[in-house]
Amino acid sequence: PTVLRLAGARNLDVQIAREGLNEAQASRQTALEQFIPSLTPGITYHQRDGMAQAVPAGTVSDTHFQSYAPGATVAAQVVLGDSIYQALAAKQLVMASDQSLEAQREDAALSAAQAYFDLVKAKALADVIQEAVSISRDYQQELHQAVGAGIAFRGDELRVQTQTESYEISLRQAMEKQRIAAVNLAQVLHLDSTVDLVPHDEDLVPLRLFPTNAALDSLVQQALNARPELKAGQALIMAARDAKNGAVYGPLIPSVGAQVFAGGLGGGYQGGPDNFGHSEDYLLGLSWRIGPGGLFDSGRVKAGQARLAATQLGQSKLKDAVISQVVTAAARMQSLSDQIALAQRNLATANETFRLTRQRKQYGVGIVLEDIQAQQALTQAHSDYVTAVAEHDKAQYGLNKAVGGPLDASVSGQR
Repeated sequence: PTVLRLAGARNLDVQIAREGLNEAQASRQTALEQFIPSLTPGITYHQRDGMAQAVPAGTVSDTHFQSYAPGATVAAQVVLGDSIYQALAAKQLVMASDQSLEAQREDAALSAAQAYFDLVKAKALADVIQEAVSISRDYQQELHQAVGAGIAFRGDELRVQTQTESYEISLRQAMEKQRIAAVNLAQVLHLDSTVDLVPHDEDLVPLRLFPTNAALDSLVQQALNARPELKAGQALIMAARDAKNGAVYGPLIPSVGAQVFAGGLGGGYQGGPDNFGHSEDYLLGLSWRIGPGGLFDSGRVKAGQARLAATQLGQSKLKDAVISQVVTAAARMQSLSDQIALAQRNLATANETFRLTRQRKQYGVGIVLEDIQAQQALTQAHSDYVTAVAEHDKAQYGLNKAVGGPLDASVSGQR
């Protein structure tokens, strides 16, 4: 549970995906702000020196006048078609980013869970080899004493010593793998890799998130309904459709321009009296754009249709990948469940063989080579069982991720 909580809180890929969602939300806000008019306060000064035409007489004469207009202008120029469809597309992109964040959380949780089980497995295998080293050393000491008493063959002692030294090499390799597994887990959790992480669980036991006889069709359907990647893909399809509709139907909607000025107007002939008074101007216009970016822009329409088709094909490809992941994960879980049962029987057989071999040794009829082989078989059977259980638990979490199940601290399984 601690690993799963840390994966959701500290994993860097999750944090990157969260920033992607923040960016999508900001882009949507920008799209909505296109409907808001701008307010421009200021002052305008105009001076004319030279020829001017009088209105309404139409005469042209040399004039010298000036004018100024302090006030505020509220202006809005909204390309309604583009603004509407861009806002719709931005909303879908936010939904897609949100689902992508959820998918990244699940990926991080799965990576963390599997890295944790790798660490537990590495520690368990190191413990198995440590036990083998201890047994072999004890046997070597017994033979050494027997050789000193003249009742055992020196070559048998050396043969057991060779086995002990071989186990010691394997133990060092197992400890190396345990340290590397701890580093890999620390990297997933964005922790300090110099700190040696130790698993809380002392041994590996089979977990059960799914029954081994779960119906494959129901698992596939659950995945198709729950996987956030598919939900994100569907939102991307909707965004691409809105963008395509914006290219097709957006130009039919007129752009609206409006402007309101409120303030004053003053001025007069140069050197003459200055008149000032209240002044207001109102402007409203509708327009359509013809050509690039507007009506009859076939290239833009075709590009939007192509992007929509490509997004739909990508969704179909993702759907096939999800189904493949579910089938693969279910097959792996079933296989590893069977391997655990086989490994248990093999371990029981190896234990009994080792017990009988040691019993024969106590009666003075045992053979050193038989003892060595029995111990090697027991160590291998124990290692196989540990590996099968660890891979089975990883497969359980893998299938849970494949079908879109939650992967958080509350998902621990039944032992």
